[in-house]
Amino acid sequence: QVQLVESGGGSVQAGGSLNLSCASSGSIGDVDCMGWFRQAPGKEREEVARILLHAHTTTYPDSFKGRFTISQDKTTLTLQMNALTPEDTAVYYCAADTSNWNCYSAIWKPSDWGQGTQVTVSS
Repeated sequence: QVQLVESGGGSVQAGGSLNLSCASSGSIGDVDCMGWFRQAPGKEREEVARILLHAHTTTYPDSFKGRFTISQDKTTLTLQMNALTPEDTAVYYCAADTSNWNCYSAIWKPSDWGQGTQVTVSS
């Protein structure tokens, strides 16, 4: 099992940027992919970005391409968010998976989750 702890959330004005971090520990060597999800009030949790660690490949849903960038350095996962709008207000979750099969699924349901960090964008 992998333990994930997010940080870097907070409040920002529209047009601003935030950089989220996720510190991982535990069975890190078994992890095949990591990523970020978010959940806004009254909405379902949605994937924001994914990184396939062994393939060194990143993927983004179309709505996040160009504004969000995921990266990974050893035990830290990062999400750089630019040009934020109030619609980006949500709780952001770090996720990881030790199943290569899951990591390549179109609809990814991670095996491990962080506790989430709040991002609030004001207009």
